Amino acid sequence: MATPRGGSVRTVAPSTGGPPAAARTPAPARTASGWRARLHRLDRHASPYAYVAPFFVLFAAFGIFPLIYTAWVSLHDWNLLSSDNPFIGLDNYTALFGDGYFWNAAFNTLSIGVLSAVPQLLLALLLAHLLNRPLRAQTLFRITLLLPNVTSVVAVVVIFSQLFGRDFGLINMVLEWLGVGRINWQAGVATSHVAIAVMIMWRWTGYNALIYLAAMQAVPKEIYEAATLDGASSLRQLWSITLPMIRPTVIFTVIVTTIGSMQIIAEPLLFGAQVSNGAAATGGTDRQFQTLALYLYEKGFRSFEFGYASAAAWVMFLLVVVVVGFNYLVVRRMRGGLDA
Repeated sequence: MATPRGGSVRTVAPSTGGPPAAARTPAPARTASGWRARLHRLDRHASPYAYVAPFFVLFAAFGIFPLIYTAWVSLHDWNLLSSDNPFIGLDNYTALFGDGYFWNAAFNTLSIGVLSAVPQLLLALLLAHLLNRPLRAQTLFRITLLLPNVTSVVAVVVIFSQLFGRDFGLINMVLEWLGVGRINWQAGVATSHVAIAVMIMWRWTGYNALIYLAAMQAVPKEIYEAATLDGASSLRQLWSITLPMIRPTVIFTVIVTTIGSMQIIAEPLLFGAQVSNGAAATGGTDRQFQTLALYLYEKGFRSFEFGYASAAAWVMFLLVVVVVGFNYLVVRRMRGGLDA
């Protein structure tokens, strides 16, 4: 075979079928790439848990631990005025279930809760439905709904205590003008419950109305337009369209309102203080509006019976769970009726 002039014969190595030598990845590079892949997988799987870990740490420190420690304290005769706190088992619970004042507080809590929660949610739903329609100055009305919620509870109770005053209250003046006569709102069981329920309704109705309004904004407008063309009235649209579409929000507000109703303390405490300082913790001179939270406050921070108060706190917690579960089942039944 002829060769180029002045050149040399070059030999070509046979092909092995693999990639060229220059395209092959060195061993150290492959090792680094493997570590990066492992770190990427670890970051992808562990990052979500790392992001939510602070919540669980805080919840364990300020939620689970106090709950467990309260259960432990409830099994002792724990008094802050004594250094000896003997273990007494379930004696605190036995005494609690035999205490008439506890059951009176439980009845008052349920009564005030029903009187405040049911009208509050219905009125909030109606207000949200009105604000969901085309209106002038909608932003002004929405801000106005939120103002009672940001008002200090002390200011609210003081003002309403004056309105419900026996001698110079505006409400009694109106009732007297109508021929009904004056009512001592703080002395009776039913009247005091109505007065406190009105305070709670005034503070929280606008807040729930804004929650309902936010849910209503997500309902497609075409559905309302079609219903209007079919001749459906505004109330019919509220019942047949709005309620089924925002039912998760309704369930949420019912549960949150129920929990808040079972923990009422500021309104009856300050309402009783308007009568006398001694009637503040007892919920009136005859305990006519003492709630469970107020009863717990009296035992724990007035009598310093922390073991007994801890038992009351645990029973109160169980009652909240039962009432919330009952309300949830009722709302689910109503939801089934709306779907039908």
